[in-house]
Amino acid sequence: MQVGAAPAALDVGGDVALQAVSLTIEAGGRTLVRELSFALPCGRMLCILGENGAGKTLTLHALAGQRAPAAGHVRLAGRGLADWTRRERARRLGLLPQATEDPFPVTVLDAVLVGRHPHLDFFAWEGPADLAVARASLAACDLAGFESRGVDTLSGGERRRVALAAVLAQDPDVLLLDEPQNHLDPHHQRDVLELLRARVGGGSRRTVIATLHDPTLALRYADDVLLLYGDGRWRYGTPAEVLSAPTLSELYRMPMGEIEAAGRRVFYAL
Repeated sequence: MQVGAAPAALDVGGDVALQAVSLTIEAGGRTLVRELSFALPCGRMLCILGENGAGKTLTLHALAGQRAPAAGHVRLAGRGLADWTRRERARRLGLLPQATEDPFPVTVLDAVLVGRHPHLDFFAWEGPADLAVARASLAACDLAGFESRGVDTLSGGERRRVALAAVLAQDPDVLLLDEPQNHLDPHHQRDVLELLRARVGGGSRRTVIATLHDPTLALRYADDVLLLYGDGRWRYGTPAEVLSAPTLSELYRMPMGEIEAAGRRVFYAL
């Protein structure tokens, strides 16, 4: 596949969860991504890789409708983002930013219940069903029993998992996650990716797009991979198509090697 070429995924049949159409991302007078086009079907996991400053976060924010692209547009379930009301869009699409802040002291349960707001009528309080969803989301993130803890008493990794639990409680069709493994130890990094993989598996209509820094994990968990080079170029395809030592050496501008360990391909810096 040629760098910057429109991927075959644009021609998929069936339901498309999220589509980028000739999306151009600019920052600081630079074109980071030029005319990005892809159509991600429901029930797939896309991982975005690239150097720091290559435009991963800005691309994710453009896909979420949080930042207007320099050109192009995004379609959610076949409709332009602007065609959805904010409440409708929040029920369909959830964003986990790279960093989250908690300006007020709240309990862990209250922080996760924020994810239920798009599903509540104005001035309505959370009901038993909302509490059950929030508790299940906490348990999925290995935070059962943390409900009454203050968020300000948690470690950085625990706060990260609370933020992820809030997005899971939102229960959107499309999850956009900016470095969901931030601050997590290896055990919880694996658990989070297993959780996301399970979310899109088994005929699910759920779809995940996540930025990562580890190509070995992208190879293991992703259905599709998007490489961003930071100079406008991009490459989109399956892990088998786009992840190799030569492509990653070009992407990260340093020599990368590849070995097989425990029956898996592993990439490493030379």
